[in-house]
Amino acid sequence: MQAIEKPRFETDAQERLYEYVERNGAVTTDELETDFSMDPGRLKESIDALEADGYLESEDGLFRIAIETGAETEHTIDDLTFTIRPAEQSDLKGIVSVMREVAEENDYLVAETVVDLLDHEEVVFRHNDIESRIFFVATVDDEVVGWVHLRSPNYEKLAHTAELTMGVLEEYRGHGIGSQLMERGLKWADSNGYEKVYQSIPATNQDAVRFLEDHRWETEAIRQAHYKIDDQYVAEQMMGVML
Repeated sequence: MQAIEKPRFETDAQERLYEYVERNGAVTTDELETDFSMDPGRLKESIDALEADGYLESEDGLFRIAIETGAETEHTIDDLTFTIRPAEQSDLKGIVSVMREVAEENDYLVAETVVDLLDHEEVVFRHNDIESRIFFVATVDDEVVGWVHLRSPNYEKLAHTAELTMGVLEEYRGHGIGSQLMERGLKWADSNGYEKVYQSIPATNQDAVRFLEDHRWETEAIRQAHYKIDDQYVAEQMMGVML
């Protein structure tokens, strides 16, 4: 199985429609009709073609990018009930907030880069000729308390790999949320044909290193003095796991 293929469109109209939905997360037919100066019949034909090709999906009158992510699951550990599910566009603000808190707490520089991009683009899912990205979230009482994110550049020689970031708010750690997020992210990557998942973290964050090692990750390289945090040089620990 190959990793998710980038979309290939039959017409420019289909490509523009796909990019519009991707950019906005979820849109209605009325929004499409308003923002595209296109004959209604041709618009419907283009939408139908994108759905038939598996690029778009619709539910309750909303169109979204079609990426198979699976259903939500509920877990209760130590009297804490939480849900692991695919992220939705409406989770954007919660994801950004949690990522910023975790990234700042642990000097998680890769996550800082991801959240800055997410905050700027305001789109949870991406799937185009440049990259694919997907999020799963952990929620407690419908509030986002953790995330796992996978990103893959759409380059042939790297298409078998995905970069992962993940984190859980400090007050919710110790209940297995991180392990469930990790399992969900790696399971999704494996089922979609990825062969390797990797990430980089400051070597000073040994709690994260031990967590990853407990989940079969291995250190692949150490780049000395790669980060400069609070005027101190910090090594980068590059870790990966084969699926």
